[in-house]
Amino acid sequence: MSHTFTQLLYHIVFGTQYREELIDPEELRQVLYPFIAALVREEKCSLLAIGGMPDHVHLLVRARPSLSVSDLLRVIKANSSRWVHERSATPRRFGWQEGYGAFSVSGSAAGDVCRYIQSQEEHHRRRSFEEEWVTLLKRHGIEFDPANPFGGPPR
Repeated sequence: MSHTFTQLLYHIVFGTQYREELIDPEELRQVLYPFIAALVREEKCSLLAIGGMPDHVHLLVRARPSLSVSDLLRVIKANSSRWVHERSATPRRFGWQEGYGAFSVSGSAAGDVCRYIQSQEEHHRRRSFEEEWVTLLKRHGIEFDPANPFGGPPR
């Protein structure tokens, strides 16, 4: 076989520094999400869905096999954070948390994950980010400290 064929779909979740509510839905979100989409395209990947809340973002990305998830996230987080800082309209210091979650998604589940990502506001009327995060970790069989599910120093 002379070509490489892949279907690498990742549901990626990352939060603002200290999970502060820094992504204003009326202003910053409207320009930040398209900027993140452009960063994903620049890395020759496809953004299938983006959504979130003022303190976190969800992405569904089709990645190329030669790019690690950690490298993609480094590009997205560093460049989007720098871009937000350069905007004069930003009222306070903006940053992303150090870590992230990346979960593999089967092609057959991609539609469901897209709908889930795009309905974050409705979803978070019923459950907190921490509850959502713990559910994702459990669903994907990832071990974590129940006393500190986000890892790192306790908040």
